[in-house]
Amino acid sequence: MIRMNRFRTLAAALAALFAAAPVAAQIPDAFREPVFRKVDNRDRAAFMTRFNQMRDMTGNGFQGDTAIDQVPSNELRARLQRQFGDPTVTVADFVGVADVRPGNSIQFEYWFVVNDSIPMMILDSDGPFARGMVMGGSSRFVDLMPEIKRAFSDKLMSDNRLAEFRDFFYSPERAQWFEVSYREGRFQNKTITVPQHLRSLRFNR
Repeated sequence: MIRMNRFRTLAAALAALFAAAPVAAQIPDAFREPVFRKVDNRDRAAFMTRFNQMRDMTGNGFQGDTAIDQVPSNELRARLQRQFGDPTVTVADFVGVADVRPGNSIQFEYWFVVNDSIPMMILDSDGPFARGMVMGGSSRFVDLMPEIKRAFSDKLMSDNRLAEFRDFFYSPERAQWFEVSYREGRFQNKTITVPQHLRSLRFNR
């Protein structure tokens, strides 16, 4: 239920972000081996302008089980850090944003452009307390999603080296803030008070 609620929240947020008139999606003539380019935080606006058709966000096509579906989210976060660097979005990006819902309380979001033309987003399903990730993309490319997911899983699992990270996560279900980290070969989920730089963040009920 937590996973579905988070995807619905992401889909609703994207629908609001991409309310402009849609543009025609260009489906590649011959889908080649997926190449994933991560969208940096500073490039979010350009991504949203280019892919305003993402208002038809869907998880269809990503349901099939792969290796990453059985991996704890905190390990996936360390693998993502190793492969792609920092997330595109963290909970800090909601500071100063109006109408922030509890479902917006994500630990991380990574945005990608696949093969220079296909938008994709992933996020945690319940901070560090679950396995796998929520994945979504435009319904215009739904037939390509199973192959994209398999390729993404293979890429993440191909390198067992993990990179250190530190995130903050607020769990509405637990009414608790956490510092989530991987350092010196150890994962930690530490209960904390709200961090100073996030004290102005308000979640609307």
